[in-house]
Amino acid sequence: MSNADDRATARRALVVIGLVLATALALAFVYATRRVLVWAVVAAFFAVALKPSVDWLQRRFVRRRAVATLLVFLAAFVVVAVLATVILVPLLDELGRFAERGPELLRDARAGRGPLGQLVERTGVRRYIGEHSDQLRDFGSRLRQPAVGVLRGVVETVAGLVTVVVLAYLMVLESPRITRSVLAAAGDGQGERLRRVGREVSRTVTGYLTGNLLISVICGALTFVVLTLTGVPFAGVIALLVAVADLIPLVGATIGAVIAAGAGFLHSPTAGIVVLVFFVIYQQVENHLLQPLILARAVRLNPLTVLLSVLLAAELAGLLGALLAIPAAGIVQTLLREYGPRRLNPPPPADPGGPRPPAERGPAGPAPSRG
Repeated sequence: MSNADDRATARRALVVIGLVLATALALAFVYATRRVLVWAVVAAFFAVALKPSVDWLQRRFVRRRAVATLLVFLAAFVVVAVLATVILVPLLDELGRFAERGPELLRDARAGRGPLGQLVERTGVRRYIGEHSDQLRDFGSRLRQPAVGVLRGVVETVAGLVTVVVLAYLMVLESPRITRSVLAAAGDGQGERLRRVGREVSRTVTGYLTGNLLISVICGALTFVVLTLTGVPFAGVIALLVAVADLIPLVGATIGAVIAAGAGFLHSPTAGIVVLVFFVIYQQVENHLLQPLILARAVRLNPLTVLLSVLLAAELAGLLGALLAIPAAGIVQTLLREYGPRRLNPPPPADPGGPRPPAERGPAGPAPSRG
């Protein structure tokens, strides 16, 4: 083997080693900054969803981008605050009443009186508590220990929410400048393609939010009807809680079922069973009919693609993956359509009656005679 071949082999080996090291460093960087990257992805998701509203407000009423962005974010905050107030005020009121009746209910449960005492007697809970009082006392003392960890988690969650809001605000505010810079750097031809991709991505995210909101409204309305028919108190508040929980794909209906069925069983066993049966049937209908059909029309995805995307993303990335699976699938479809191989995007067939290319045309006139 010559020296030239040795140098070429060594160069290729160095290139491979460099690529492996660069990949390992990139993966390590992603893992080390995964929390910030998740915040950035969620912020971009909300920024894309709110950007059309900001653009419309800026075109119609407010000329300054900063004022239009601030007004849209304030409106979104007011809507969230109103929903939280409608949900939390009656809930806190009920918790206060329950706390006032707590000692009385505890005495009834210990004596076997009242509905709670009869339930404790029938299920054997009273006997279990008497036989395992020491273990339950130890378990209660252990529950007090992770209080610092719970407080740290609450602080981190609040910090994450604030960071997501600030990032989304800045993304919407600076989006025209960023778009102009990217299109200018890409040139005319590539810039038009990027503009088309951006419009499709924005339509995908907006369509997903609209479809998901429609499904939640359907779930909340049906829950309100069932709770009202069974006589469960605070049917409107519980239905609103169920609708908000249903915004989470796949598992949202399950969370809502736990809330509504719990309220139903507190009212009466019959109401609890009816509500539970309703949610068992509704969850199957939502997961396998409403979500694929409505979200497929909103995001322009095949219903099978919608269902598989949510299942795979939920398995790989948990709750966040389930939330972002459908818009991510729509974005991937858009990118494949624009940048994928040509055989994945075949051109439209030519018109048979149209003009033929020059190579297929017949002679325009008589052939010249040879002398």
